[in-house]
Amino acid sequence: MQMRVLGGTGIKVSAYCFGAMNFGNWANTDHDDAAGIINAALDAGINFIDTADVYSAGESERIVGKAIKSRREDVVLATKFHNPMGEGVNRRGNSRHWITRAVEDSLRRLDTDYIDVYQAHRPDPDTDIEETLSALTDLVRAGKIRAFGSSTFPAEQIVEAHWASEKRGYERLRTEQPPYSILNRAIESAVLPTTQRYGMGVLVWSPLAMGWLSGKYHKDVDLTKGRAAMVPSQFDPSLPGNAPKVAAVEQLVKIAADAGVSLVHLAMAFAVAHPGVTSAIIGPRTREQLDDLVAGAAVRLDDDVLDRIDEVVAPGTAINAGDSFYTPRAISETSLRRRPIATRSAA
Repeated sequence: MQMRVLGGTGIKVSAYCFGAMNFGNWANTDHDDAAGIINAALDAGINFIDTADVYSAGESERIVGKAIKSRREDVVLATKFHNPMGEGVNRRGNSRHWITRAVEDSLRRLDTDYIDVYQAHRPDPDTDIEETLSALTDLVRAGKIRAFGSSTFPAEQIVEAHWASEKRGYERLRTEQPPYSILNRAIESAVLPTTQRYGMGVLVWSPLAMGWLSGKYHKDVDLTKGRAAMVPSQFDPSLPGNAPKVAAVEQLVKIAADAGVSLVHLAMAFAVAHPGVTSAIIGPRTREQLDDLVAGAAVRLDDDVLDRIDEVVAPGTAINAGDSFYTPRAISETSLRRRPIATRSAA
């Protein structure tokens, strides 16, 4: 497994990062089986594991912590905060109030003294970025985390965070975790140039485009089973945003066949080929899926193959704009896009 330096930290991580979102009641509920898959990944040379407090309401973190207990010093462990972890209005977000509680909860569930990479799962428009950076800097200095980063942040917010760190003397964002795949190349336009400018490590998620590049989603997909049943809006081929995916996947299958690789291996090799990408997150639910993914780790795509992919999905574009997975409040809230109409006084 190829090793790469994570964002100038000096920490070396594998080109594939093991994502544990599928462990717990969201998918694989067998803790022993999950632990076996995690340790098989470590045996295969993967030393980077990513999870989040919100995955199965903390169950994923507990599974990971138990699985790596005897190998902790050889694992680069990443987790995330931000999403709701209970009913209380302050049990979420990127405030100091929540971060200082969330990190202790994650440390306890992971059964570890420190987290290697602690990430803000999404931007928080209610919290000043300086508040977040200040709290995370204190955690670094206290030894509870080694570095921190962001996930699915727009380029302009990454820039704002770096400016704030420089101005206030805070530790800076070392990583970004955005969605990236052949079908969703939007980060090539601004996010990746920005992370490269600031020397950040990038661990991309959903390199298989939520399963579209696994080959199991097509025009005859059964929307009553699996992930398609959970979020049919992302998989129903009759919807305008998804229909072009079906056509694109059909072309990519041909490109993969001509290159002598599977569609999965083509997709993974594409994700780690960009010089701005450090690691691609894989999320196998079974040992068989892990073995298949690892088998393609040595695949490298030549320029001719990458040029053909560019013809299917243009660089810097996404087939479905709705696959950004983050909508700024300025877009989602109607009131922020319309000036109030002045009240006219009665004649």
